[in-house]
Formats: sequence, C-alpha cells, structure tokens
Amino acid sequence: MVCPYSFDVPGGVQFHVRDLAEVFLAQGHEVSVLAPADEDGDLPPYLVSCGRAVPVRYNGSVARLTFGPVTSARVGRWLESGGFDLVHLHEPVTPSVSLMALWAAEEPVVATFHTSTTRSRAMHAAQPLLRTSLEKIRARIAVSEAAAGTVRSHLGGDTYIIPNGVHVRRFAQAAVRQEWEGVPGAPTLAFLGRVDEPRKGLHVALDALPGVLDQHPGVRLLVAGPGDAGEILAHADPRAVAATTLLGAVSDVDKASLLASVDLYLAPHLGGESFGIVLVEAMAAGAPVVASDLEAFSRVLDGGRAGVVVRTGDATALGGAVVELLADPARRDLLCLRGRERAPEFDWGPVSRQVMAVYETVLAGVGVHHPESRGGLWGRLVGGSSTNGQR
Repeated sequence: MVCPYSFDVPGGVQFHVRDLAEVFLAQGHEVSVLAPADEDGDLPPYLVSCGRAVPVRYNGSVARLTFGPVTSARVGRWLESGGFDLVHLHEPVTPSVSLMALWAAEEPVVATFHTSTTRSRAMHAAQPLLRTSLEKIRARIAVSEAAAGTVRSHLGGDTYIIPNGVHVRRFAQAAVRQEWEGVPGAPTLAFLGRVDEPRKGLHVALDALPGVLDQHPGVRLLVAGPGDAGEILAHADPRAVAATTLLGAVSDVDKASLLASVDLYLAPHLGGESFGIVLVEAMAAGAPVVASDLEAFSRVLDGGRAGVVVRTGDATALGGAVVELLADPARRDLLCLRGRERAPEFDWGPVSRQVMAVYETVLAGVGVHHPESRGGLWGRLVGGSSTNGQR
C-alpha cells in the first residue's frame, strides 16, 4: 500500500491505510506500506519510509507530502524488492509518493480515492497529463458516493464504493471518563478535528455556543485536535470561550473515551468531506450526532435517521438543534440506539472483505505474477508509461 501523506502526522487517509494494513496483517497477509515519515520516529514494522515530508497547501488544507529524485529512488527500490502481487495506491493523483508509485508500478494497481471536491485541481490537471498512467489502475475504489462523483467528474470510469472502516467494538466498549462526562445541569459537547482548519467548522460551534448557554448555562464544549485555536478564540464570544476546554491532540483510546462520555457530538464542518469517519466513531461510542448537512455526512447518518443534520455553516440552526436535544433525553436515547445499529455497517470486518474482493477480482483478471525488473526505476517509468491497464 502507498500513502501520499506523512504517516507520522494524524489524518484520515493515514488512519485508513494504517487500519487496513493492520487488519490484513492480522488475517495473515503480507503487507508493506510506503509513505513519507520521519525515520527517527516510532514507526510500525510494516512501514517503509520514503523520506521526510514537507507541508504544502493542497486541496484547501495543508498536507505533508514528498516528491523528487530521492523519493523516486526509494519508490523504485521498494517496488523492485517487494515481490508484490498487487499495489494499492491511496490518492494516486496527489503530487506525492502515490503518484510516483503509479508511474513506476508494473504490478496490478488498485487505487482508493478519498477526496470529495467538485474543483479538484490535482484531478483536473491529472486527466490529460496522466491519462496513460491512470489506465494502469485496474480497479478504482471511492470511500463514498461523494468521492466517487469527484472521480467520475474528473477522470471518468467506473468506481467501487467501499466506505472507510472503523473498529466499532473499540468505540462501543470505550470507558467513560468522569472529567468528560456530562451531569445534570452541566452537559458536555465534543468537537474533534484540526482546530485551525476553517473547513472543520470550530468557529461555527463557538458561534452557536452563546445560544446554548442561554438555555443550559452549565454546558461545556470539549475540543480535541491539533492546531492553534488562538485566532478563532480571539474572535469568539467570551462566554463561549469560557465554556470551551481545549484538549489538544488525543490518543485513539482517549478519543473513544471522549465520545463515550459526552452528551452530544458536533460536526459543523463546512465542506471537503468525502465520508465522515468520526461520525461513525461517535455513533459506535453512543454519542448522538449533530452534523452539517453535507452529502457525505447525511449518507453516513442515514438521511438524518441516525443523527441530526442542520444547514451547513448555520450557527443558529446548530445551536437550536443542540438546545432541543439537551432538553429531550428520550430523543438522545433514540439517536444513540439508531447510531449503534448503524455503525457496524462500517466495521473493518465487512469493509476489509469488500476491499479483498476487489483485490481478488483484479488478480483473477490478470493472473498473479511477479514482474521482472526492466533495468531499475528508469525502466519502470519508461516501460510502465506505455502499459495500458484493462478492467
């Protein structure tokens, strides 16, 4: 598997690759992951670092990517020494190691597209420039209908839709933490995400908070995620700031406990979300969800049956939904029940079986073989660029 983003920096794609790799390893498969990473860090044994990444503004966010001749050489060595039956690229048109592996791979290629944006500069640029290389992809996977729509819009072709996976049992069995648990008169709300990334919508949650405090003066907003929230807090209502606790980046265990402890989970994201993995985590942990009505979020929440959706960017609507739910324990219990029933559909068990079925379909179509080297990376690039993949 190839991950284009720095593996030692938290992110949805990184977590997806990590979890899928570890699920397959536990099933007895041999898995190697190539990704940018600080080689001095605490890296899992299945990870091969292709060098340290640098921060780059990309698709409305800041991504840590790597590119260049050193990365090229490491990609070539990894492919040539791996003896792989199949190469699974994540975000193959991102200008990082996944794209370089696409250029160089002779093995059958499966690609997963995670991004949902109608104006993806990378995909728009990739279509004419990388058409031949993209034809090497034997099967395309998108993590949601929204991501599949982006692929169809920019690249065309058929796409399997296989959602992100969640270890549902880990969240369902998470321990409640007393310091995060809501009590009568002092309910707790949770927000998870990079706090200084505008599209995550922390400022919307803070704008909604004064209206909630008017009805529930003891409410607390617990914010978990990396980044500097100083500028956002400087522009927020002082009452909202006083009711907000910044937890910083949290471990997977603490994230699960946070979601298991709070009265509501808020997802006021503004866009650019292809799936909504944290919504599934919240549902699995038993936290009722209030989320923006983004297409991807609405699908995860079963059209609003397993959570409440409000107009994207509307702080008044968000606050009103929170006030209503905090005053209605029966409604919260119903959403909790529906969320717990919905979450197993996204468990890594069935999700990994769907991915493996794609692998098996691809390998059955091309035959399992280990291609001979064509004289190093240059041979791979030149030879691979003229190879037409067939579905």
